[in-house]
Amino acid sequence: MKNAALADTAVALAREYPGTVTSVIVGSEVLLRGEMTVADLREIIRSVRARITTPVTYADSWDYWLRYREMAADVDFVTIHMLPFWEDEPIRAEDAAAHVIDIYRKVALAFPGKNILIGEAGWPSKGRMREVSLPSRINQARFISELLDRAGREKIRVNVFEAYDEPWKRQWEGTVGAHWGLFDGVTRQIKHAAGSAVSNYPFWKLQMGSGMALSAFVFLAGWLTLRRRPWQPRLASWIAVGTSATIGGMLLGVAADKMYYESYGIGGWLQWGVLLAAAIASPMLCANAAISGRSLPTFLELLGPRDGRTRLVLTVLLGLVLTVTTVIAAQTALGFAFDPRYRDFPFASLTMAVVPFAALMLLNRPKEGTRPIAESAFAGLLVVAALFTGFNEGGQNWQSMWTCAIYVLLALTLWRARAVQSPK
Repeated sequence: MKNAALADTAVALAREYPGTVTSVIVGSEVLLRGEMTVADLREIIRSVRARITTPVTYADSWDYWLRYREMAADVDFVTIHMLPFWEDEPIRAEDAAAHVIDIYRKVALAFPGKNILIGEAGWPSKGRMREVSLPSRINQARFISELLDRAGREKIRVNVFEAYDEPWKRQWEGTVGAHWGLFDGVTRQIKHAAGSAVSNYPFWKLQMGSGMALSAFVFLAGWLTLRRRPWQPRLASWIAVGTSATIGGMLLGVAADKMYYESYGIGGWLQWGVLLAAAIASPMLCANAAISGRSLPTFLELLGPRDGRTRLVLTVLLGLVLTVTTVIAAQTALGFAFDPRYRDFPFASLTMAVVPFAALMLLNRPKEGTRPIAESAFAGLLVVAALFTGFNEGGQNWQSMWTCAIYVLLALTLWRARAVQSPK
């Protein structure tokens, strides 16, 4: 059996290098994952322990040690894993180090006479929120520094999880699973060197400059539209343009950062890249439509009967951007409803794209026409998914609440759509 072969290898290495191998871990989180029974695990641990003098332990989540306390009889010391982000009741970053120390003391009381090693303790630097637990560079640096300070003062042995990011984990554990390292997985540079300032956005100057440029282009789109069609638009039109420009400029850096870190594989890069492109195009195209007095096109005008389709190039582009945004929003909403654990919240790009749509619909909504079926169906799906996701993620997860609010705003925008012609 593979387990027996691995155990034999561990025994051989411990015997051959007694000055290097200071302890042997027989099994890691196999009880947590349900891969072995307690009886089978204890048998393997006893077989290894009987053949070497090197201390033997088993590593698992702290709550599984408390659940199966009989395991302590077969090990020389207890190795516990504590990742506050993944607790059944997630912990705030500012409380995480104290939580780890409290749990350490609880486990120490449960196993008197046994040394306790914190085998894993860490915090992610990127990824989606989990209730009150927010991954970020600053939160990771805070947790690690506070934990090591407390552990040093109280003589607690602790291993920080982990040294380097593991980008390959994104396939199974999403963005958050790949960013637990103290060193960046690509550049191999330390994320927060001692004595240096820590920022969640180390390239903020570039991001700010890009956002300001986008804002300028949005206003330019409105101004060029006015130059080509000299008339006096309503003040509300310029307010809509200014709102779209401001929100787009503020969020462009965040959206680009999220696309870079959250895209995985060709499909992921294509999806988030297209959404970011739509988010950049939306405020400029909506500025043109708002100043020229055009309304938000319907799917029917873009994909309906040939004689009812629009032929204006800018209207077609706006319709394509709306379609792309709606489809990706619906896909992500369904993902949060059925498989949410490792999914990232696309709040930045969606906000950049949806707010201009909503402003244009509020400003230049057609006064006549019928409500299109496609828009109604998407609106219903987005509202139901938003309500479920908001309840499932909890009100303290601001990433979730923000995303759900944008789903609802997009749903209202689609619900208000009116088609001049209905398909025969």
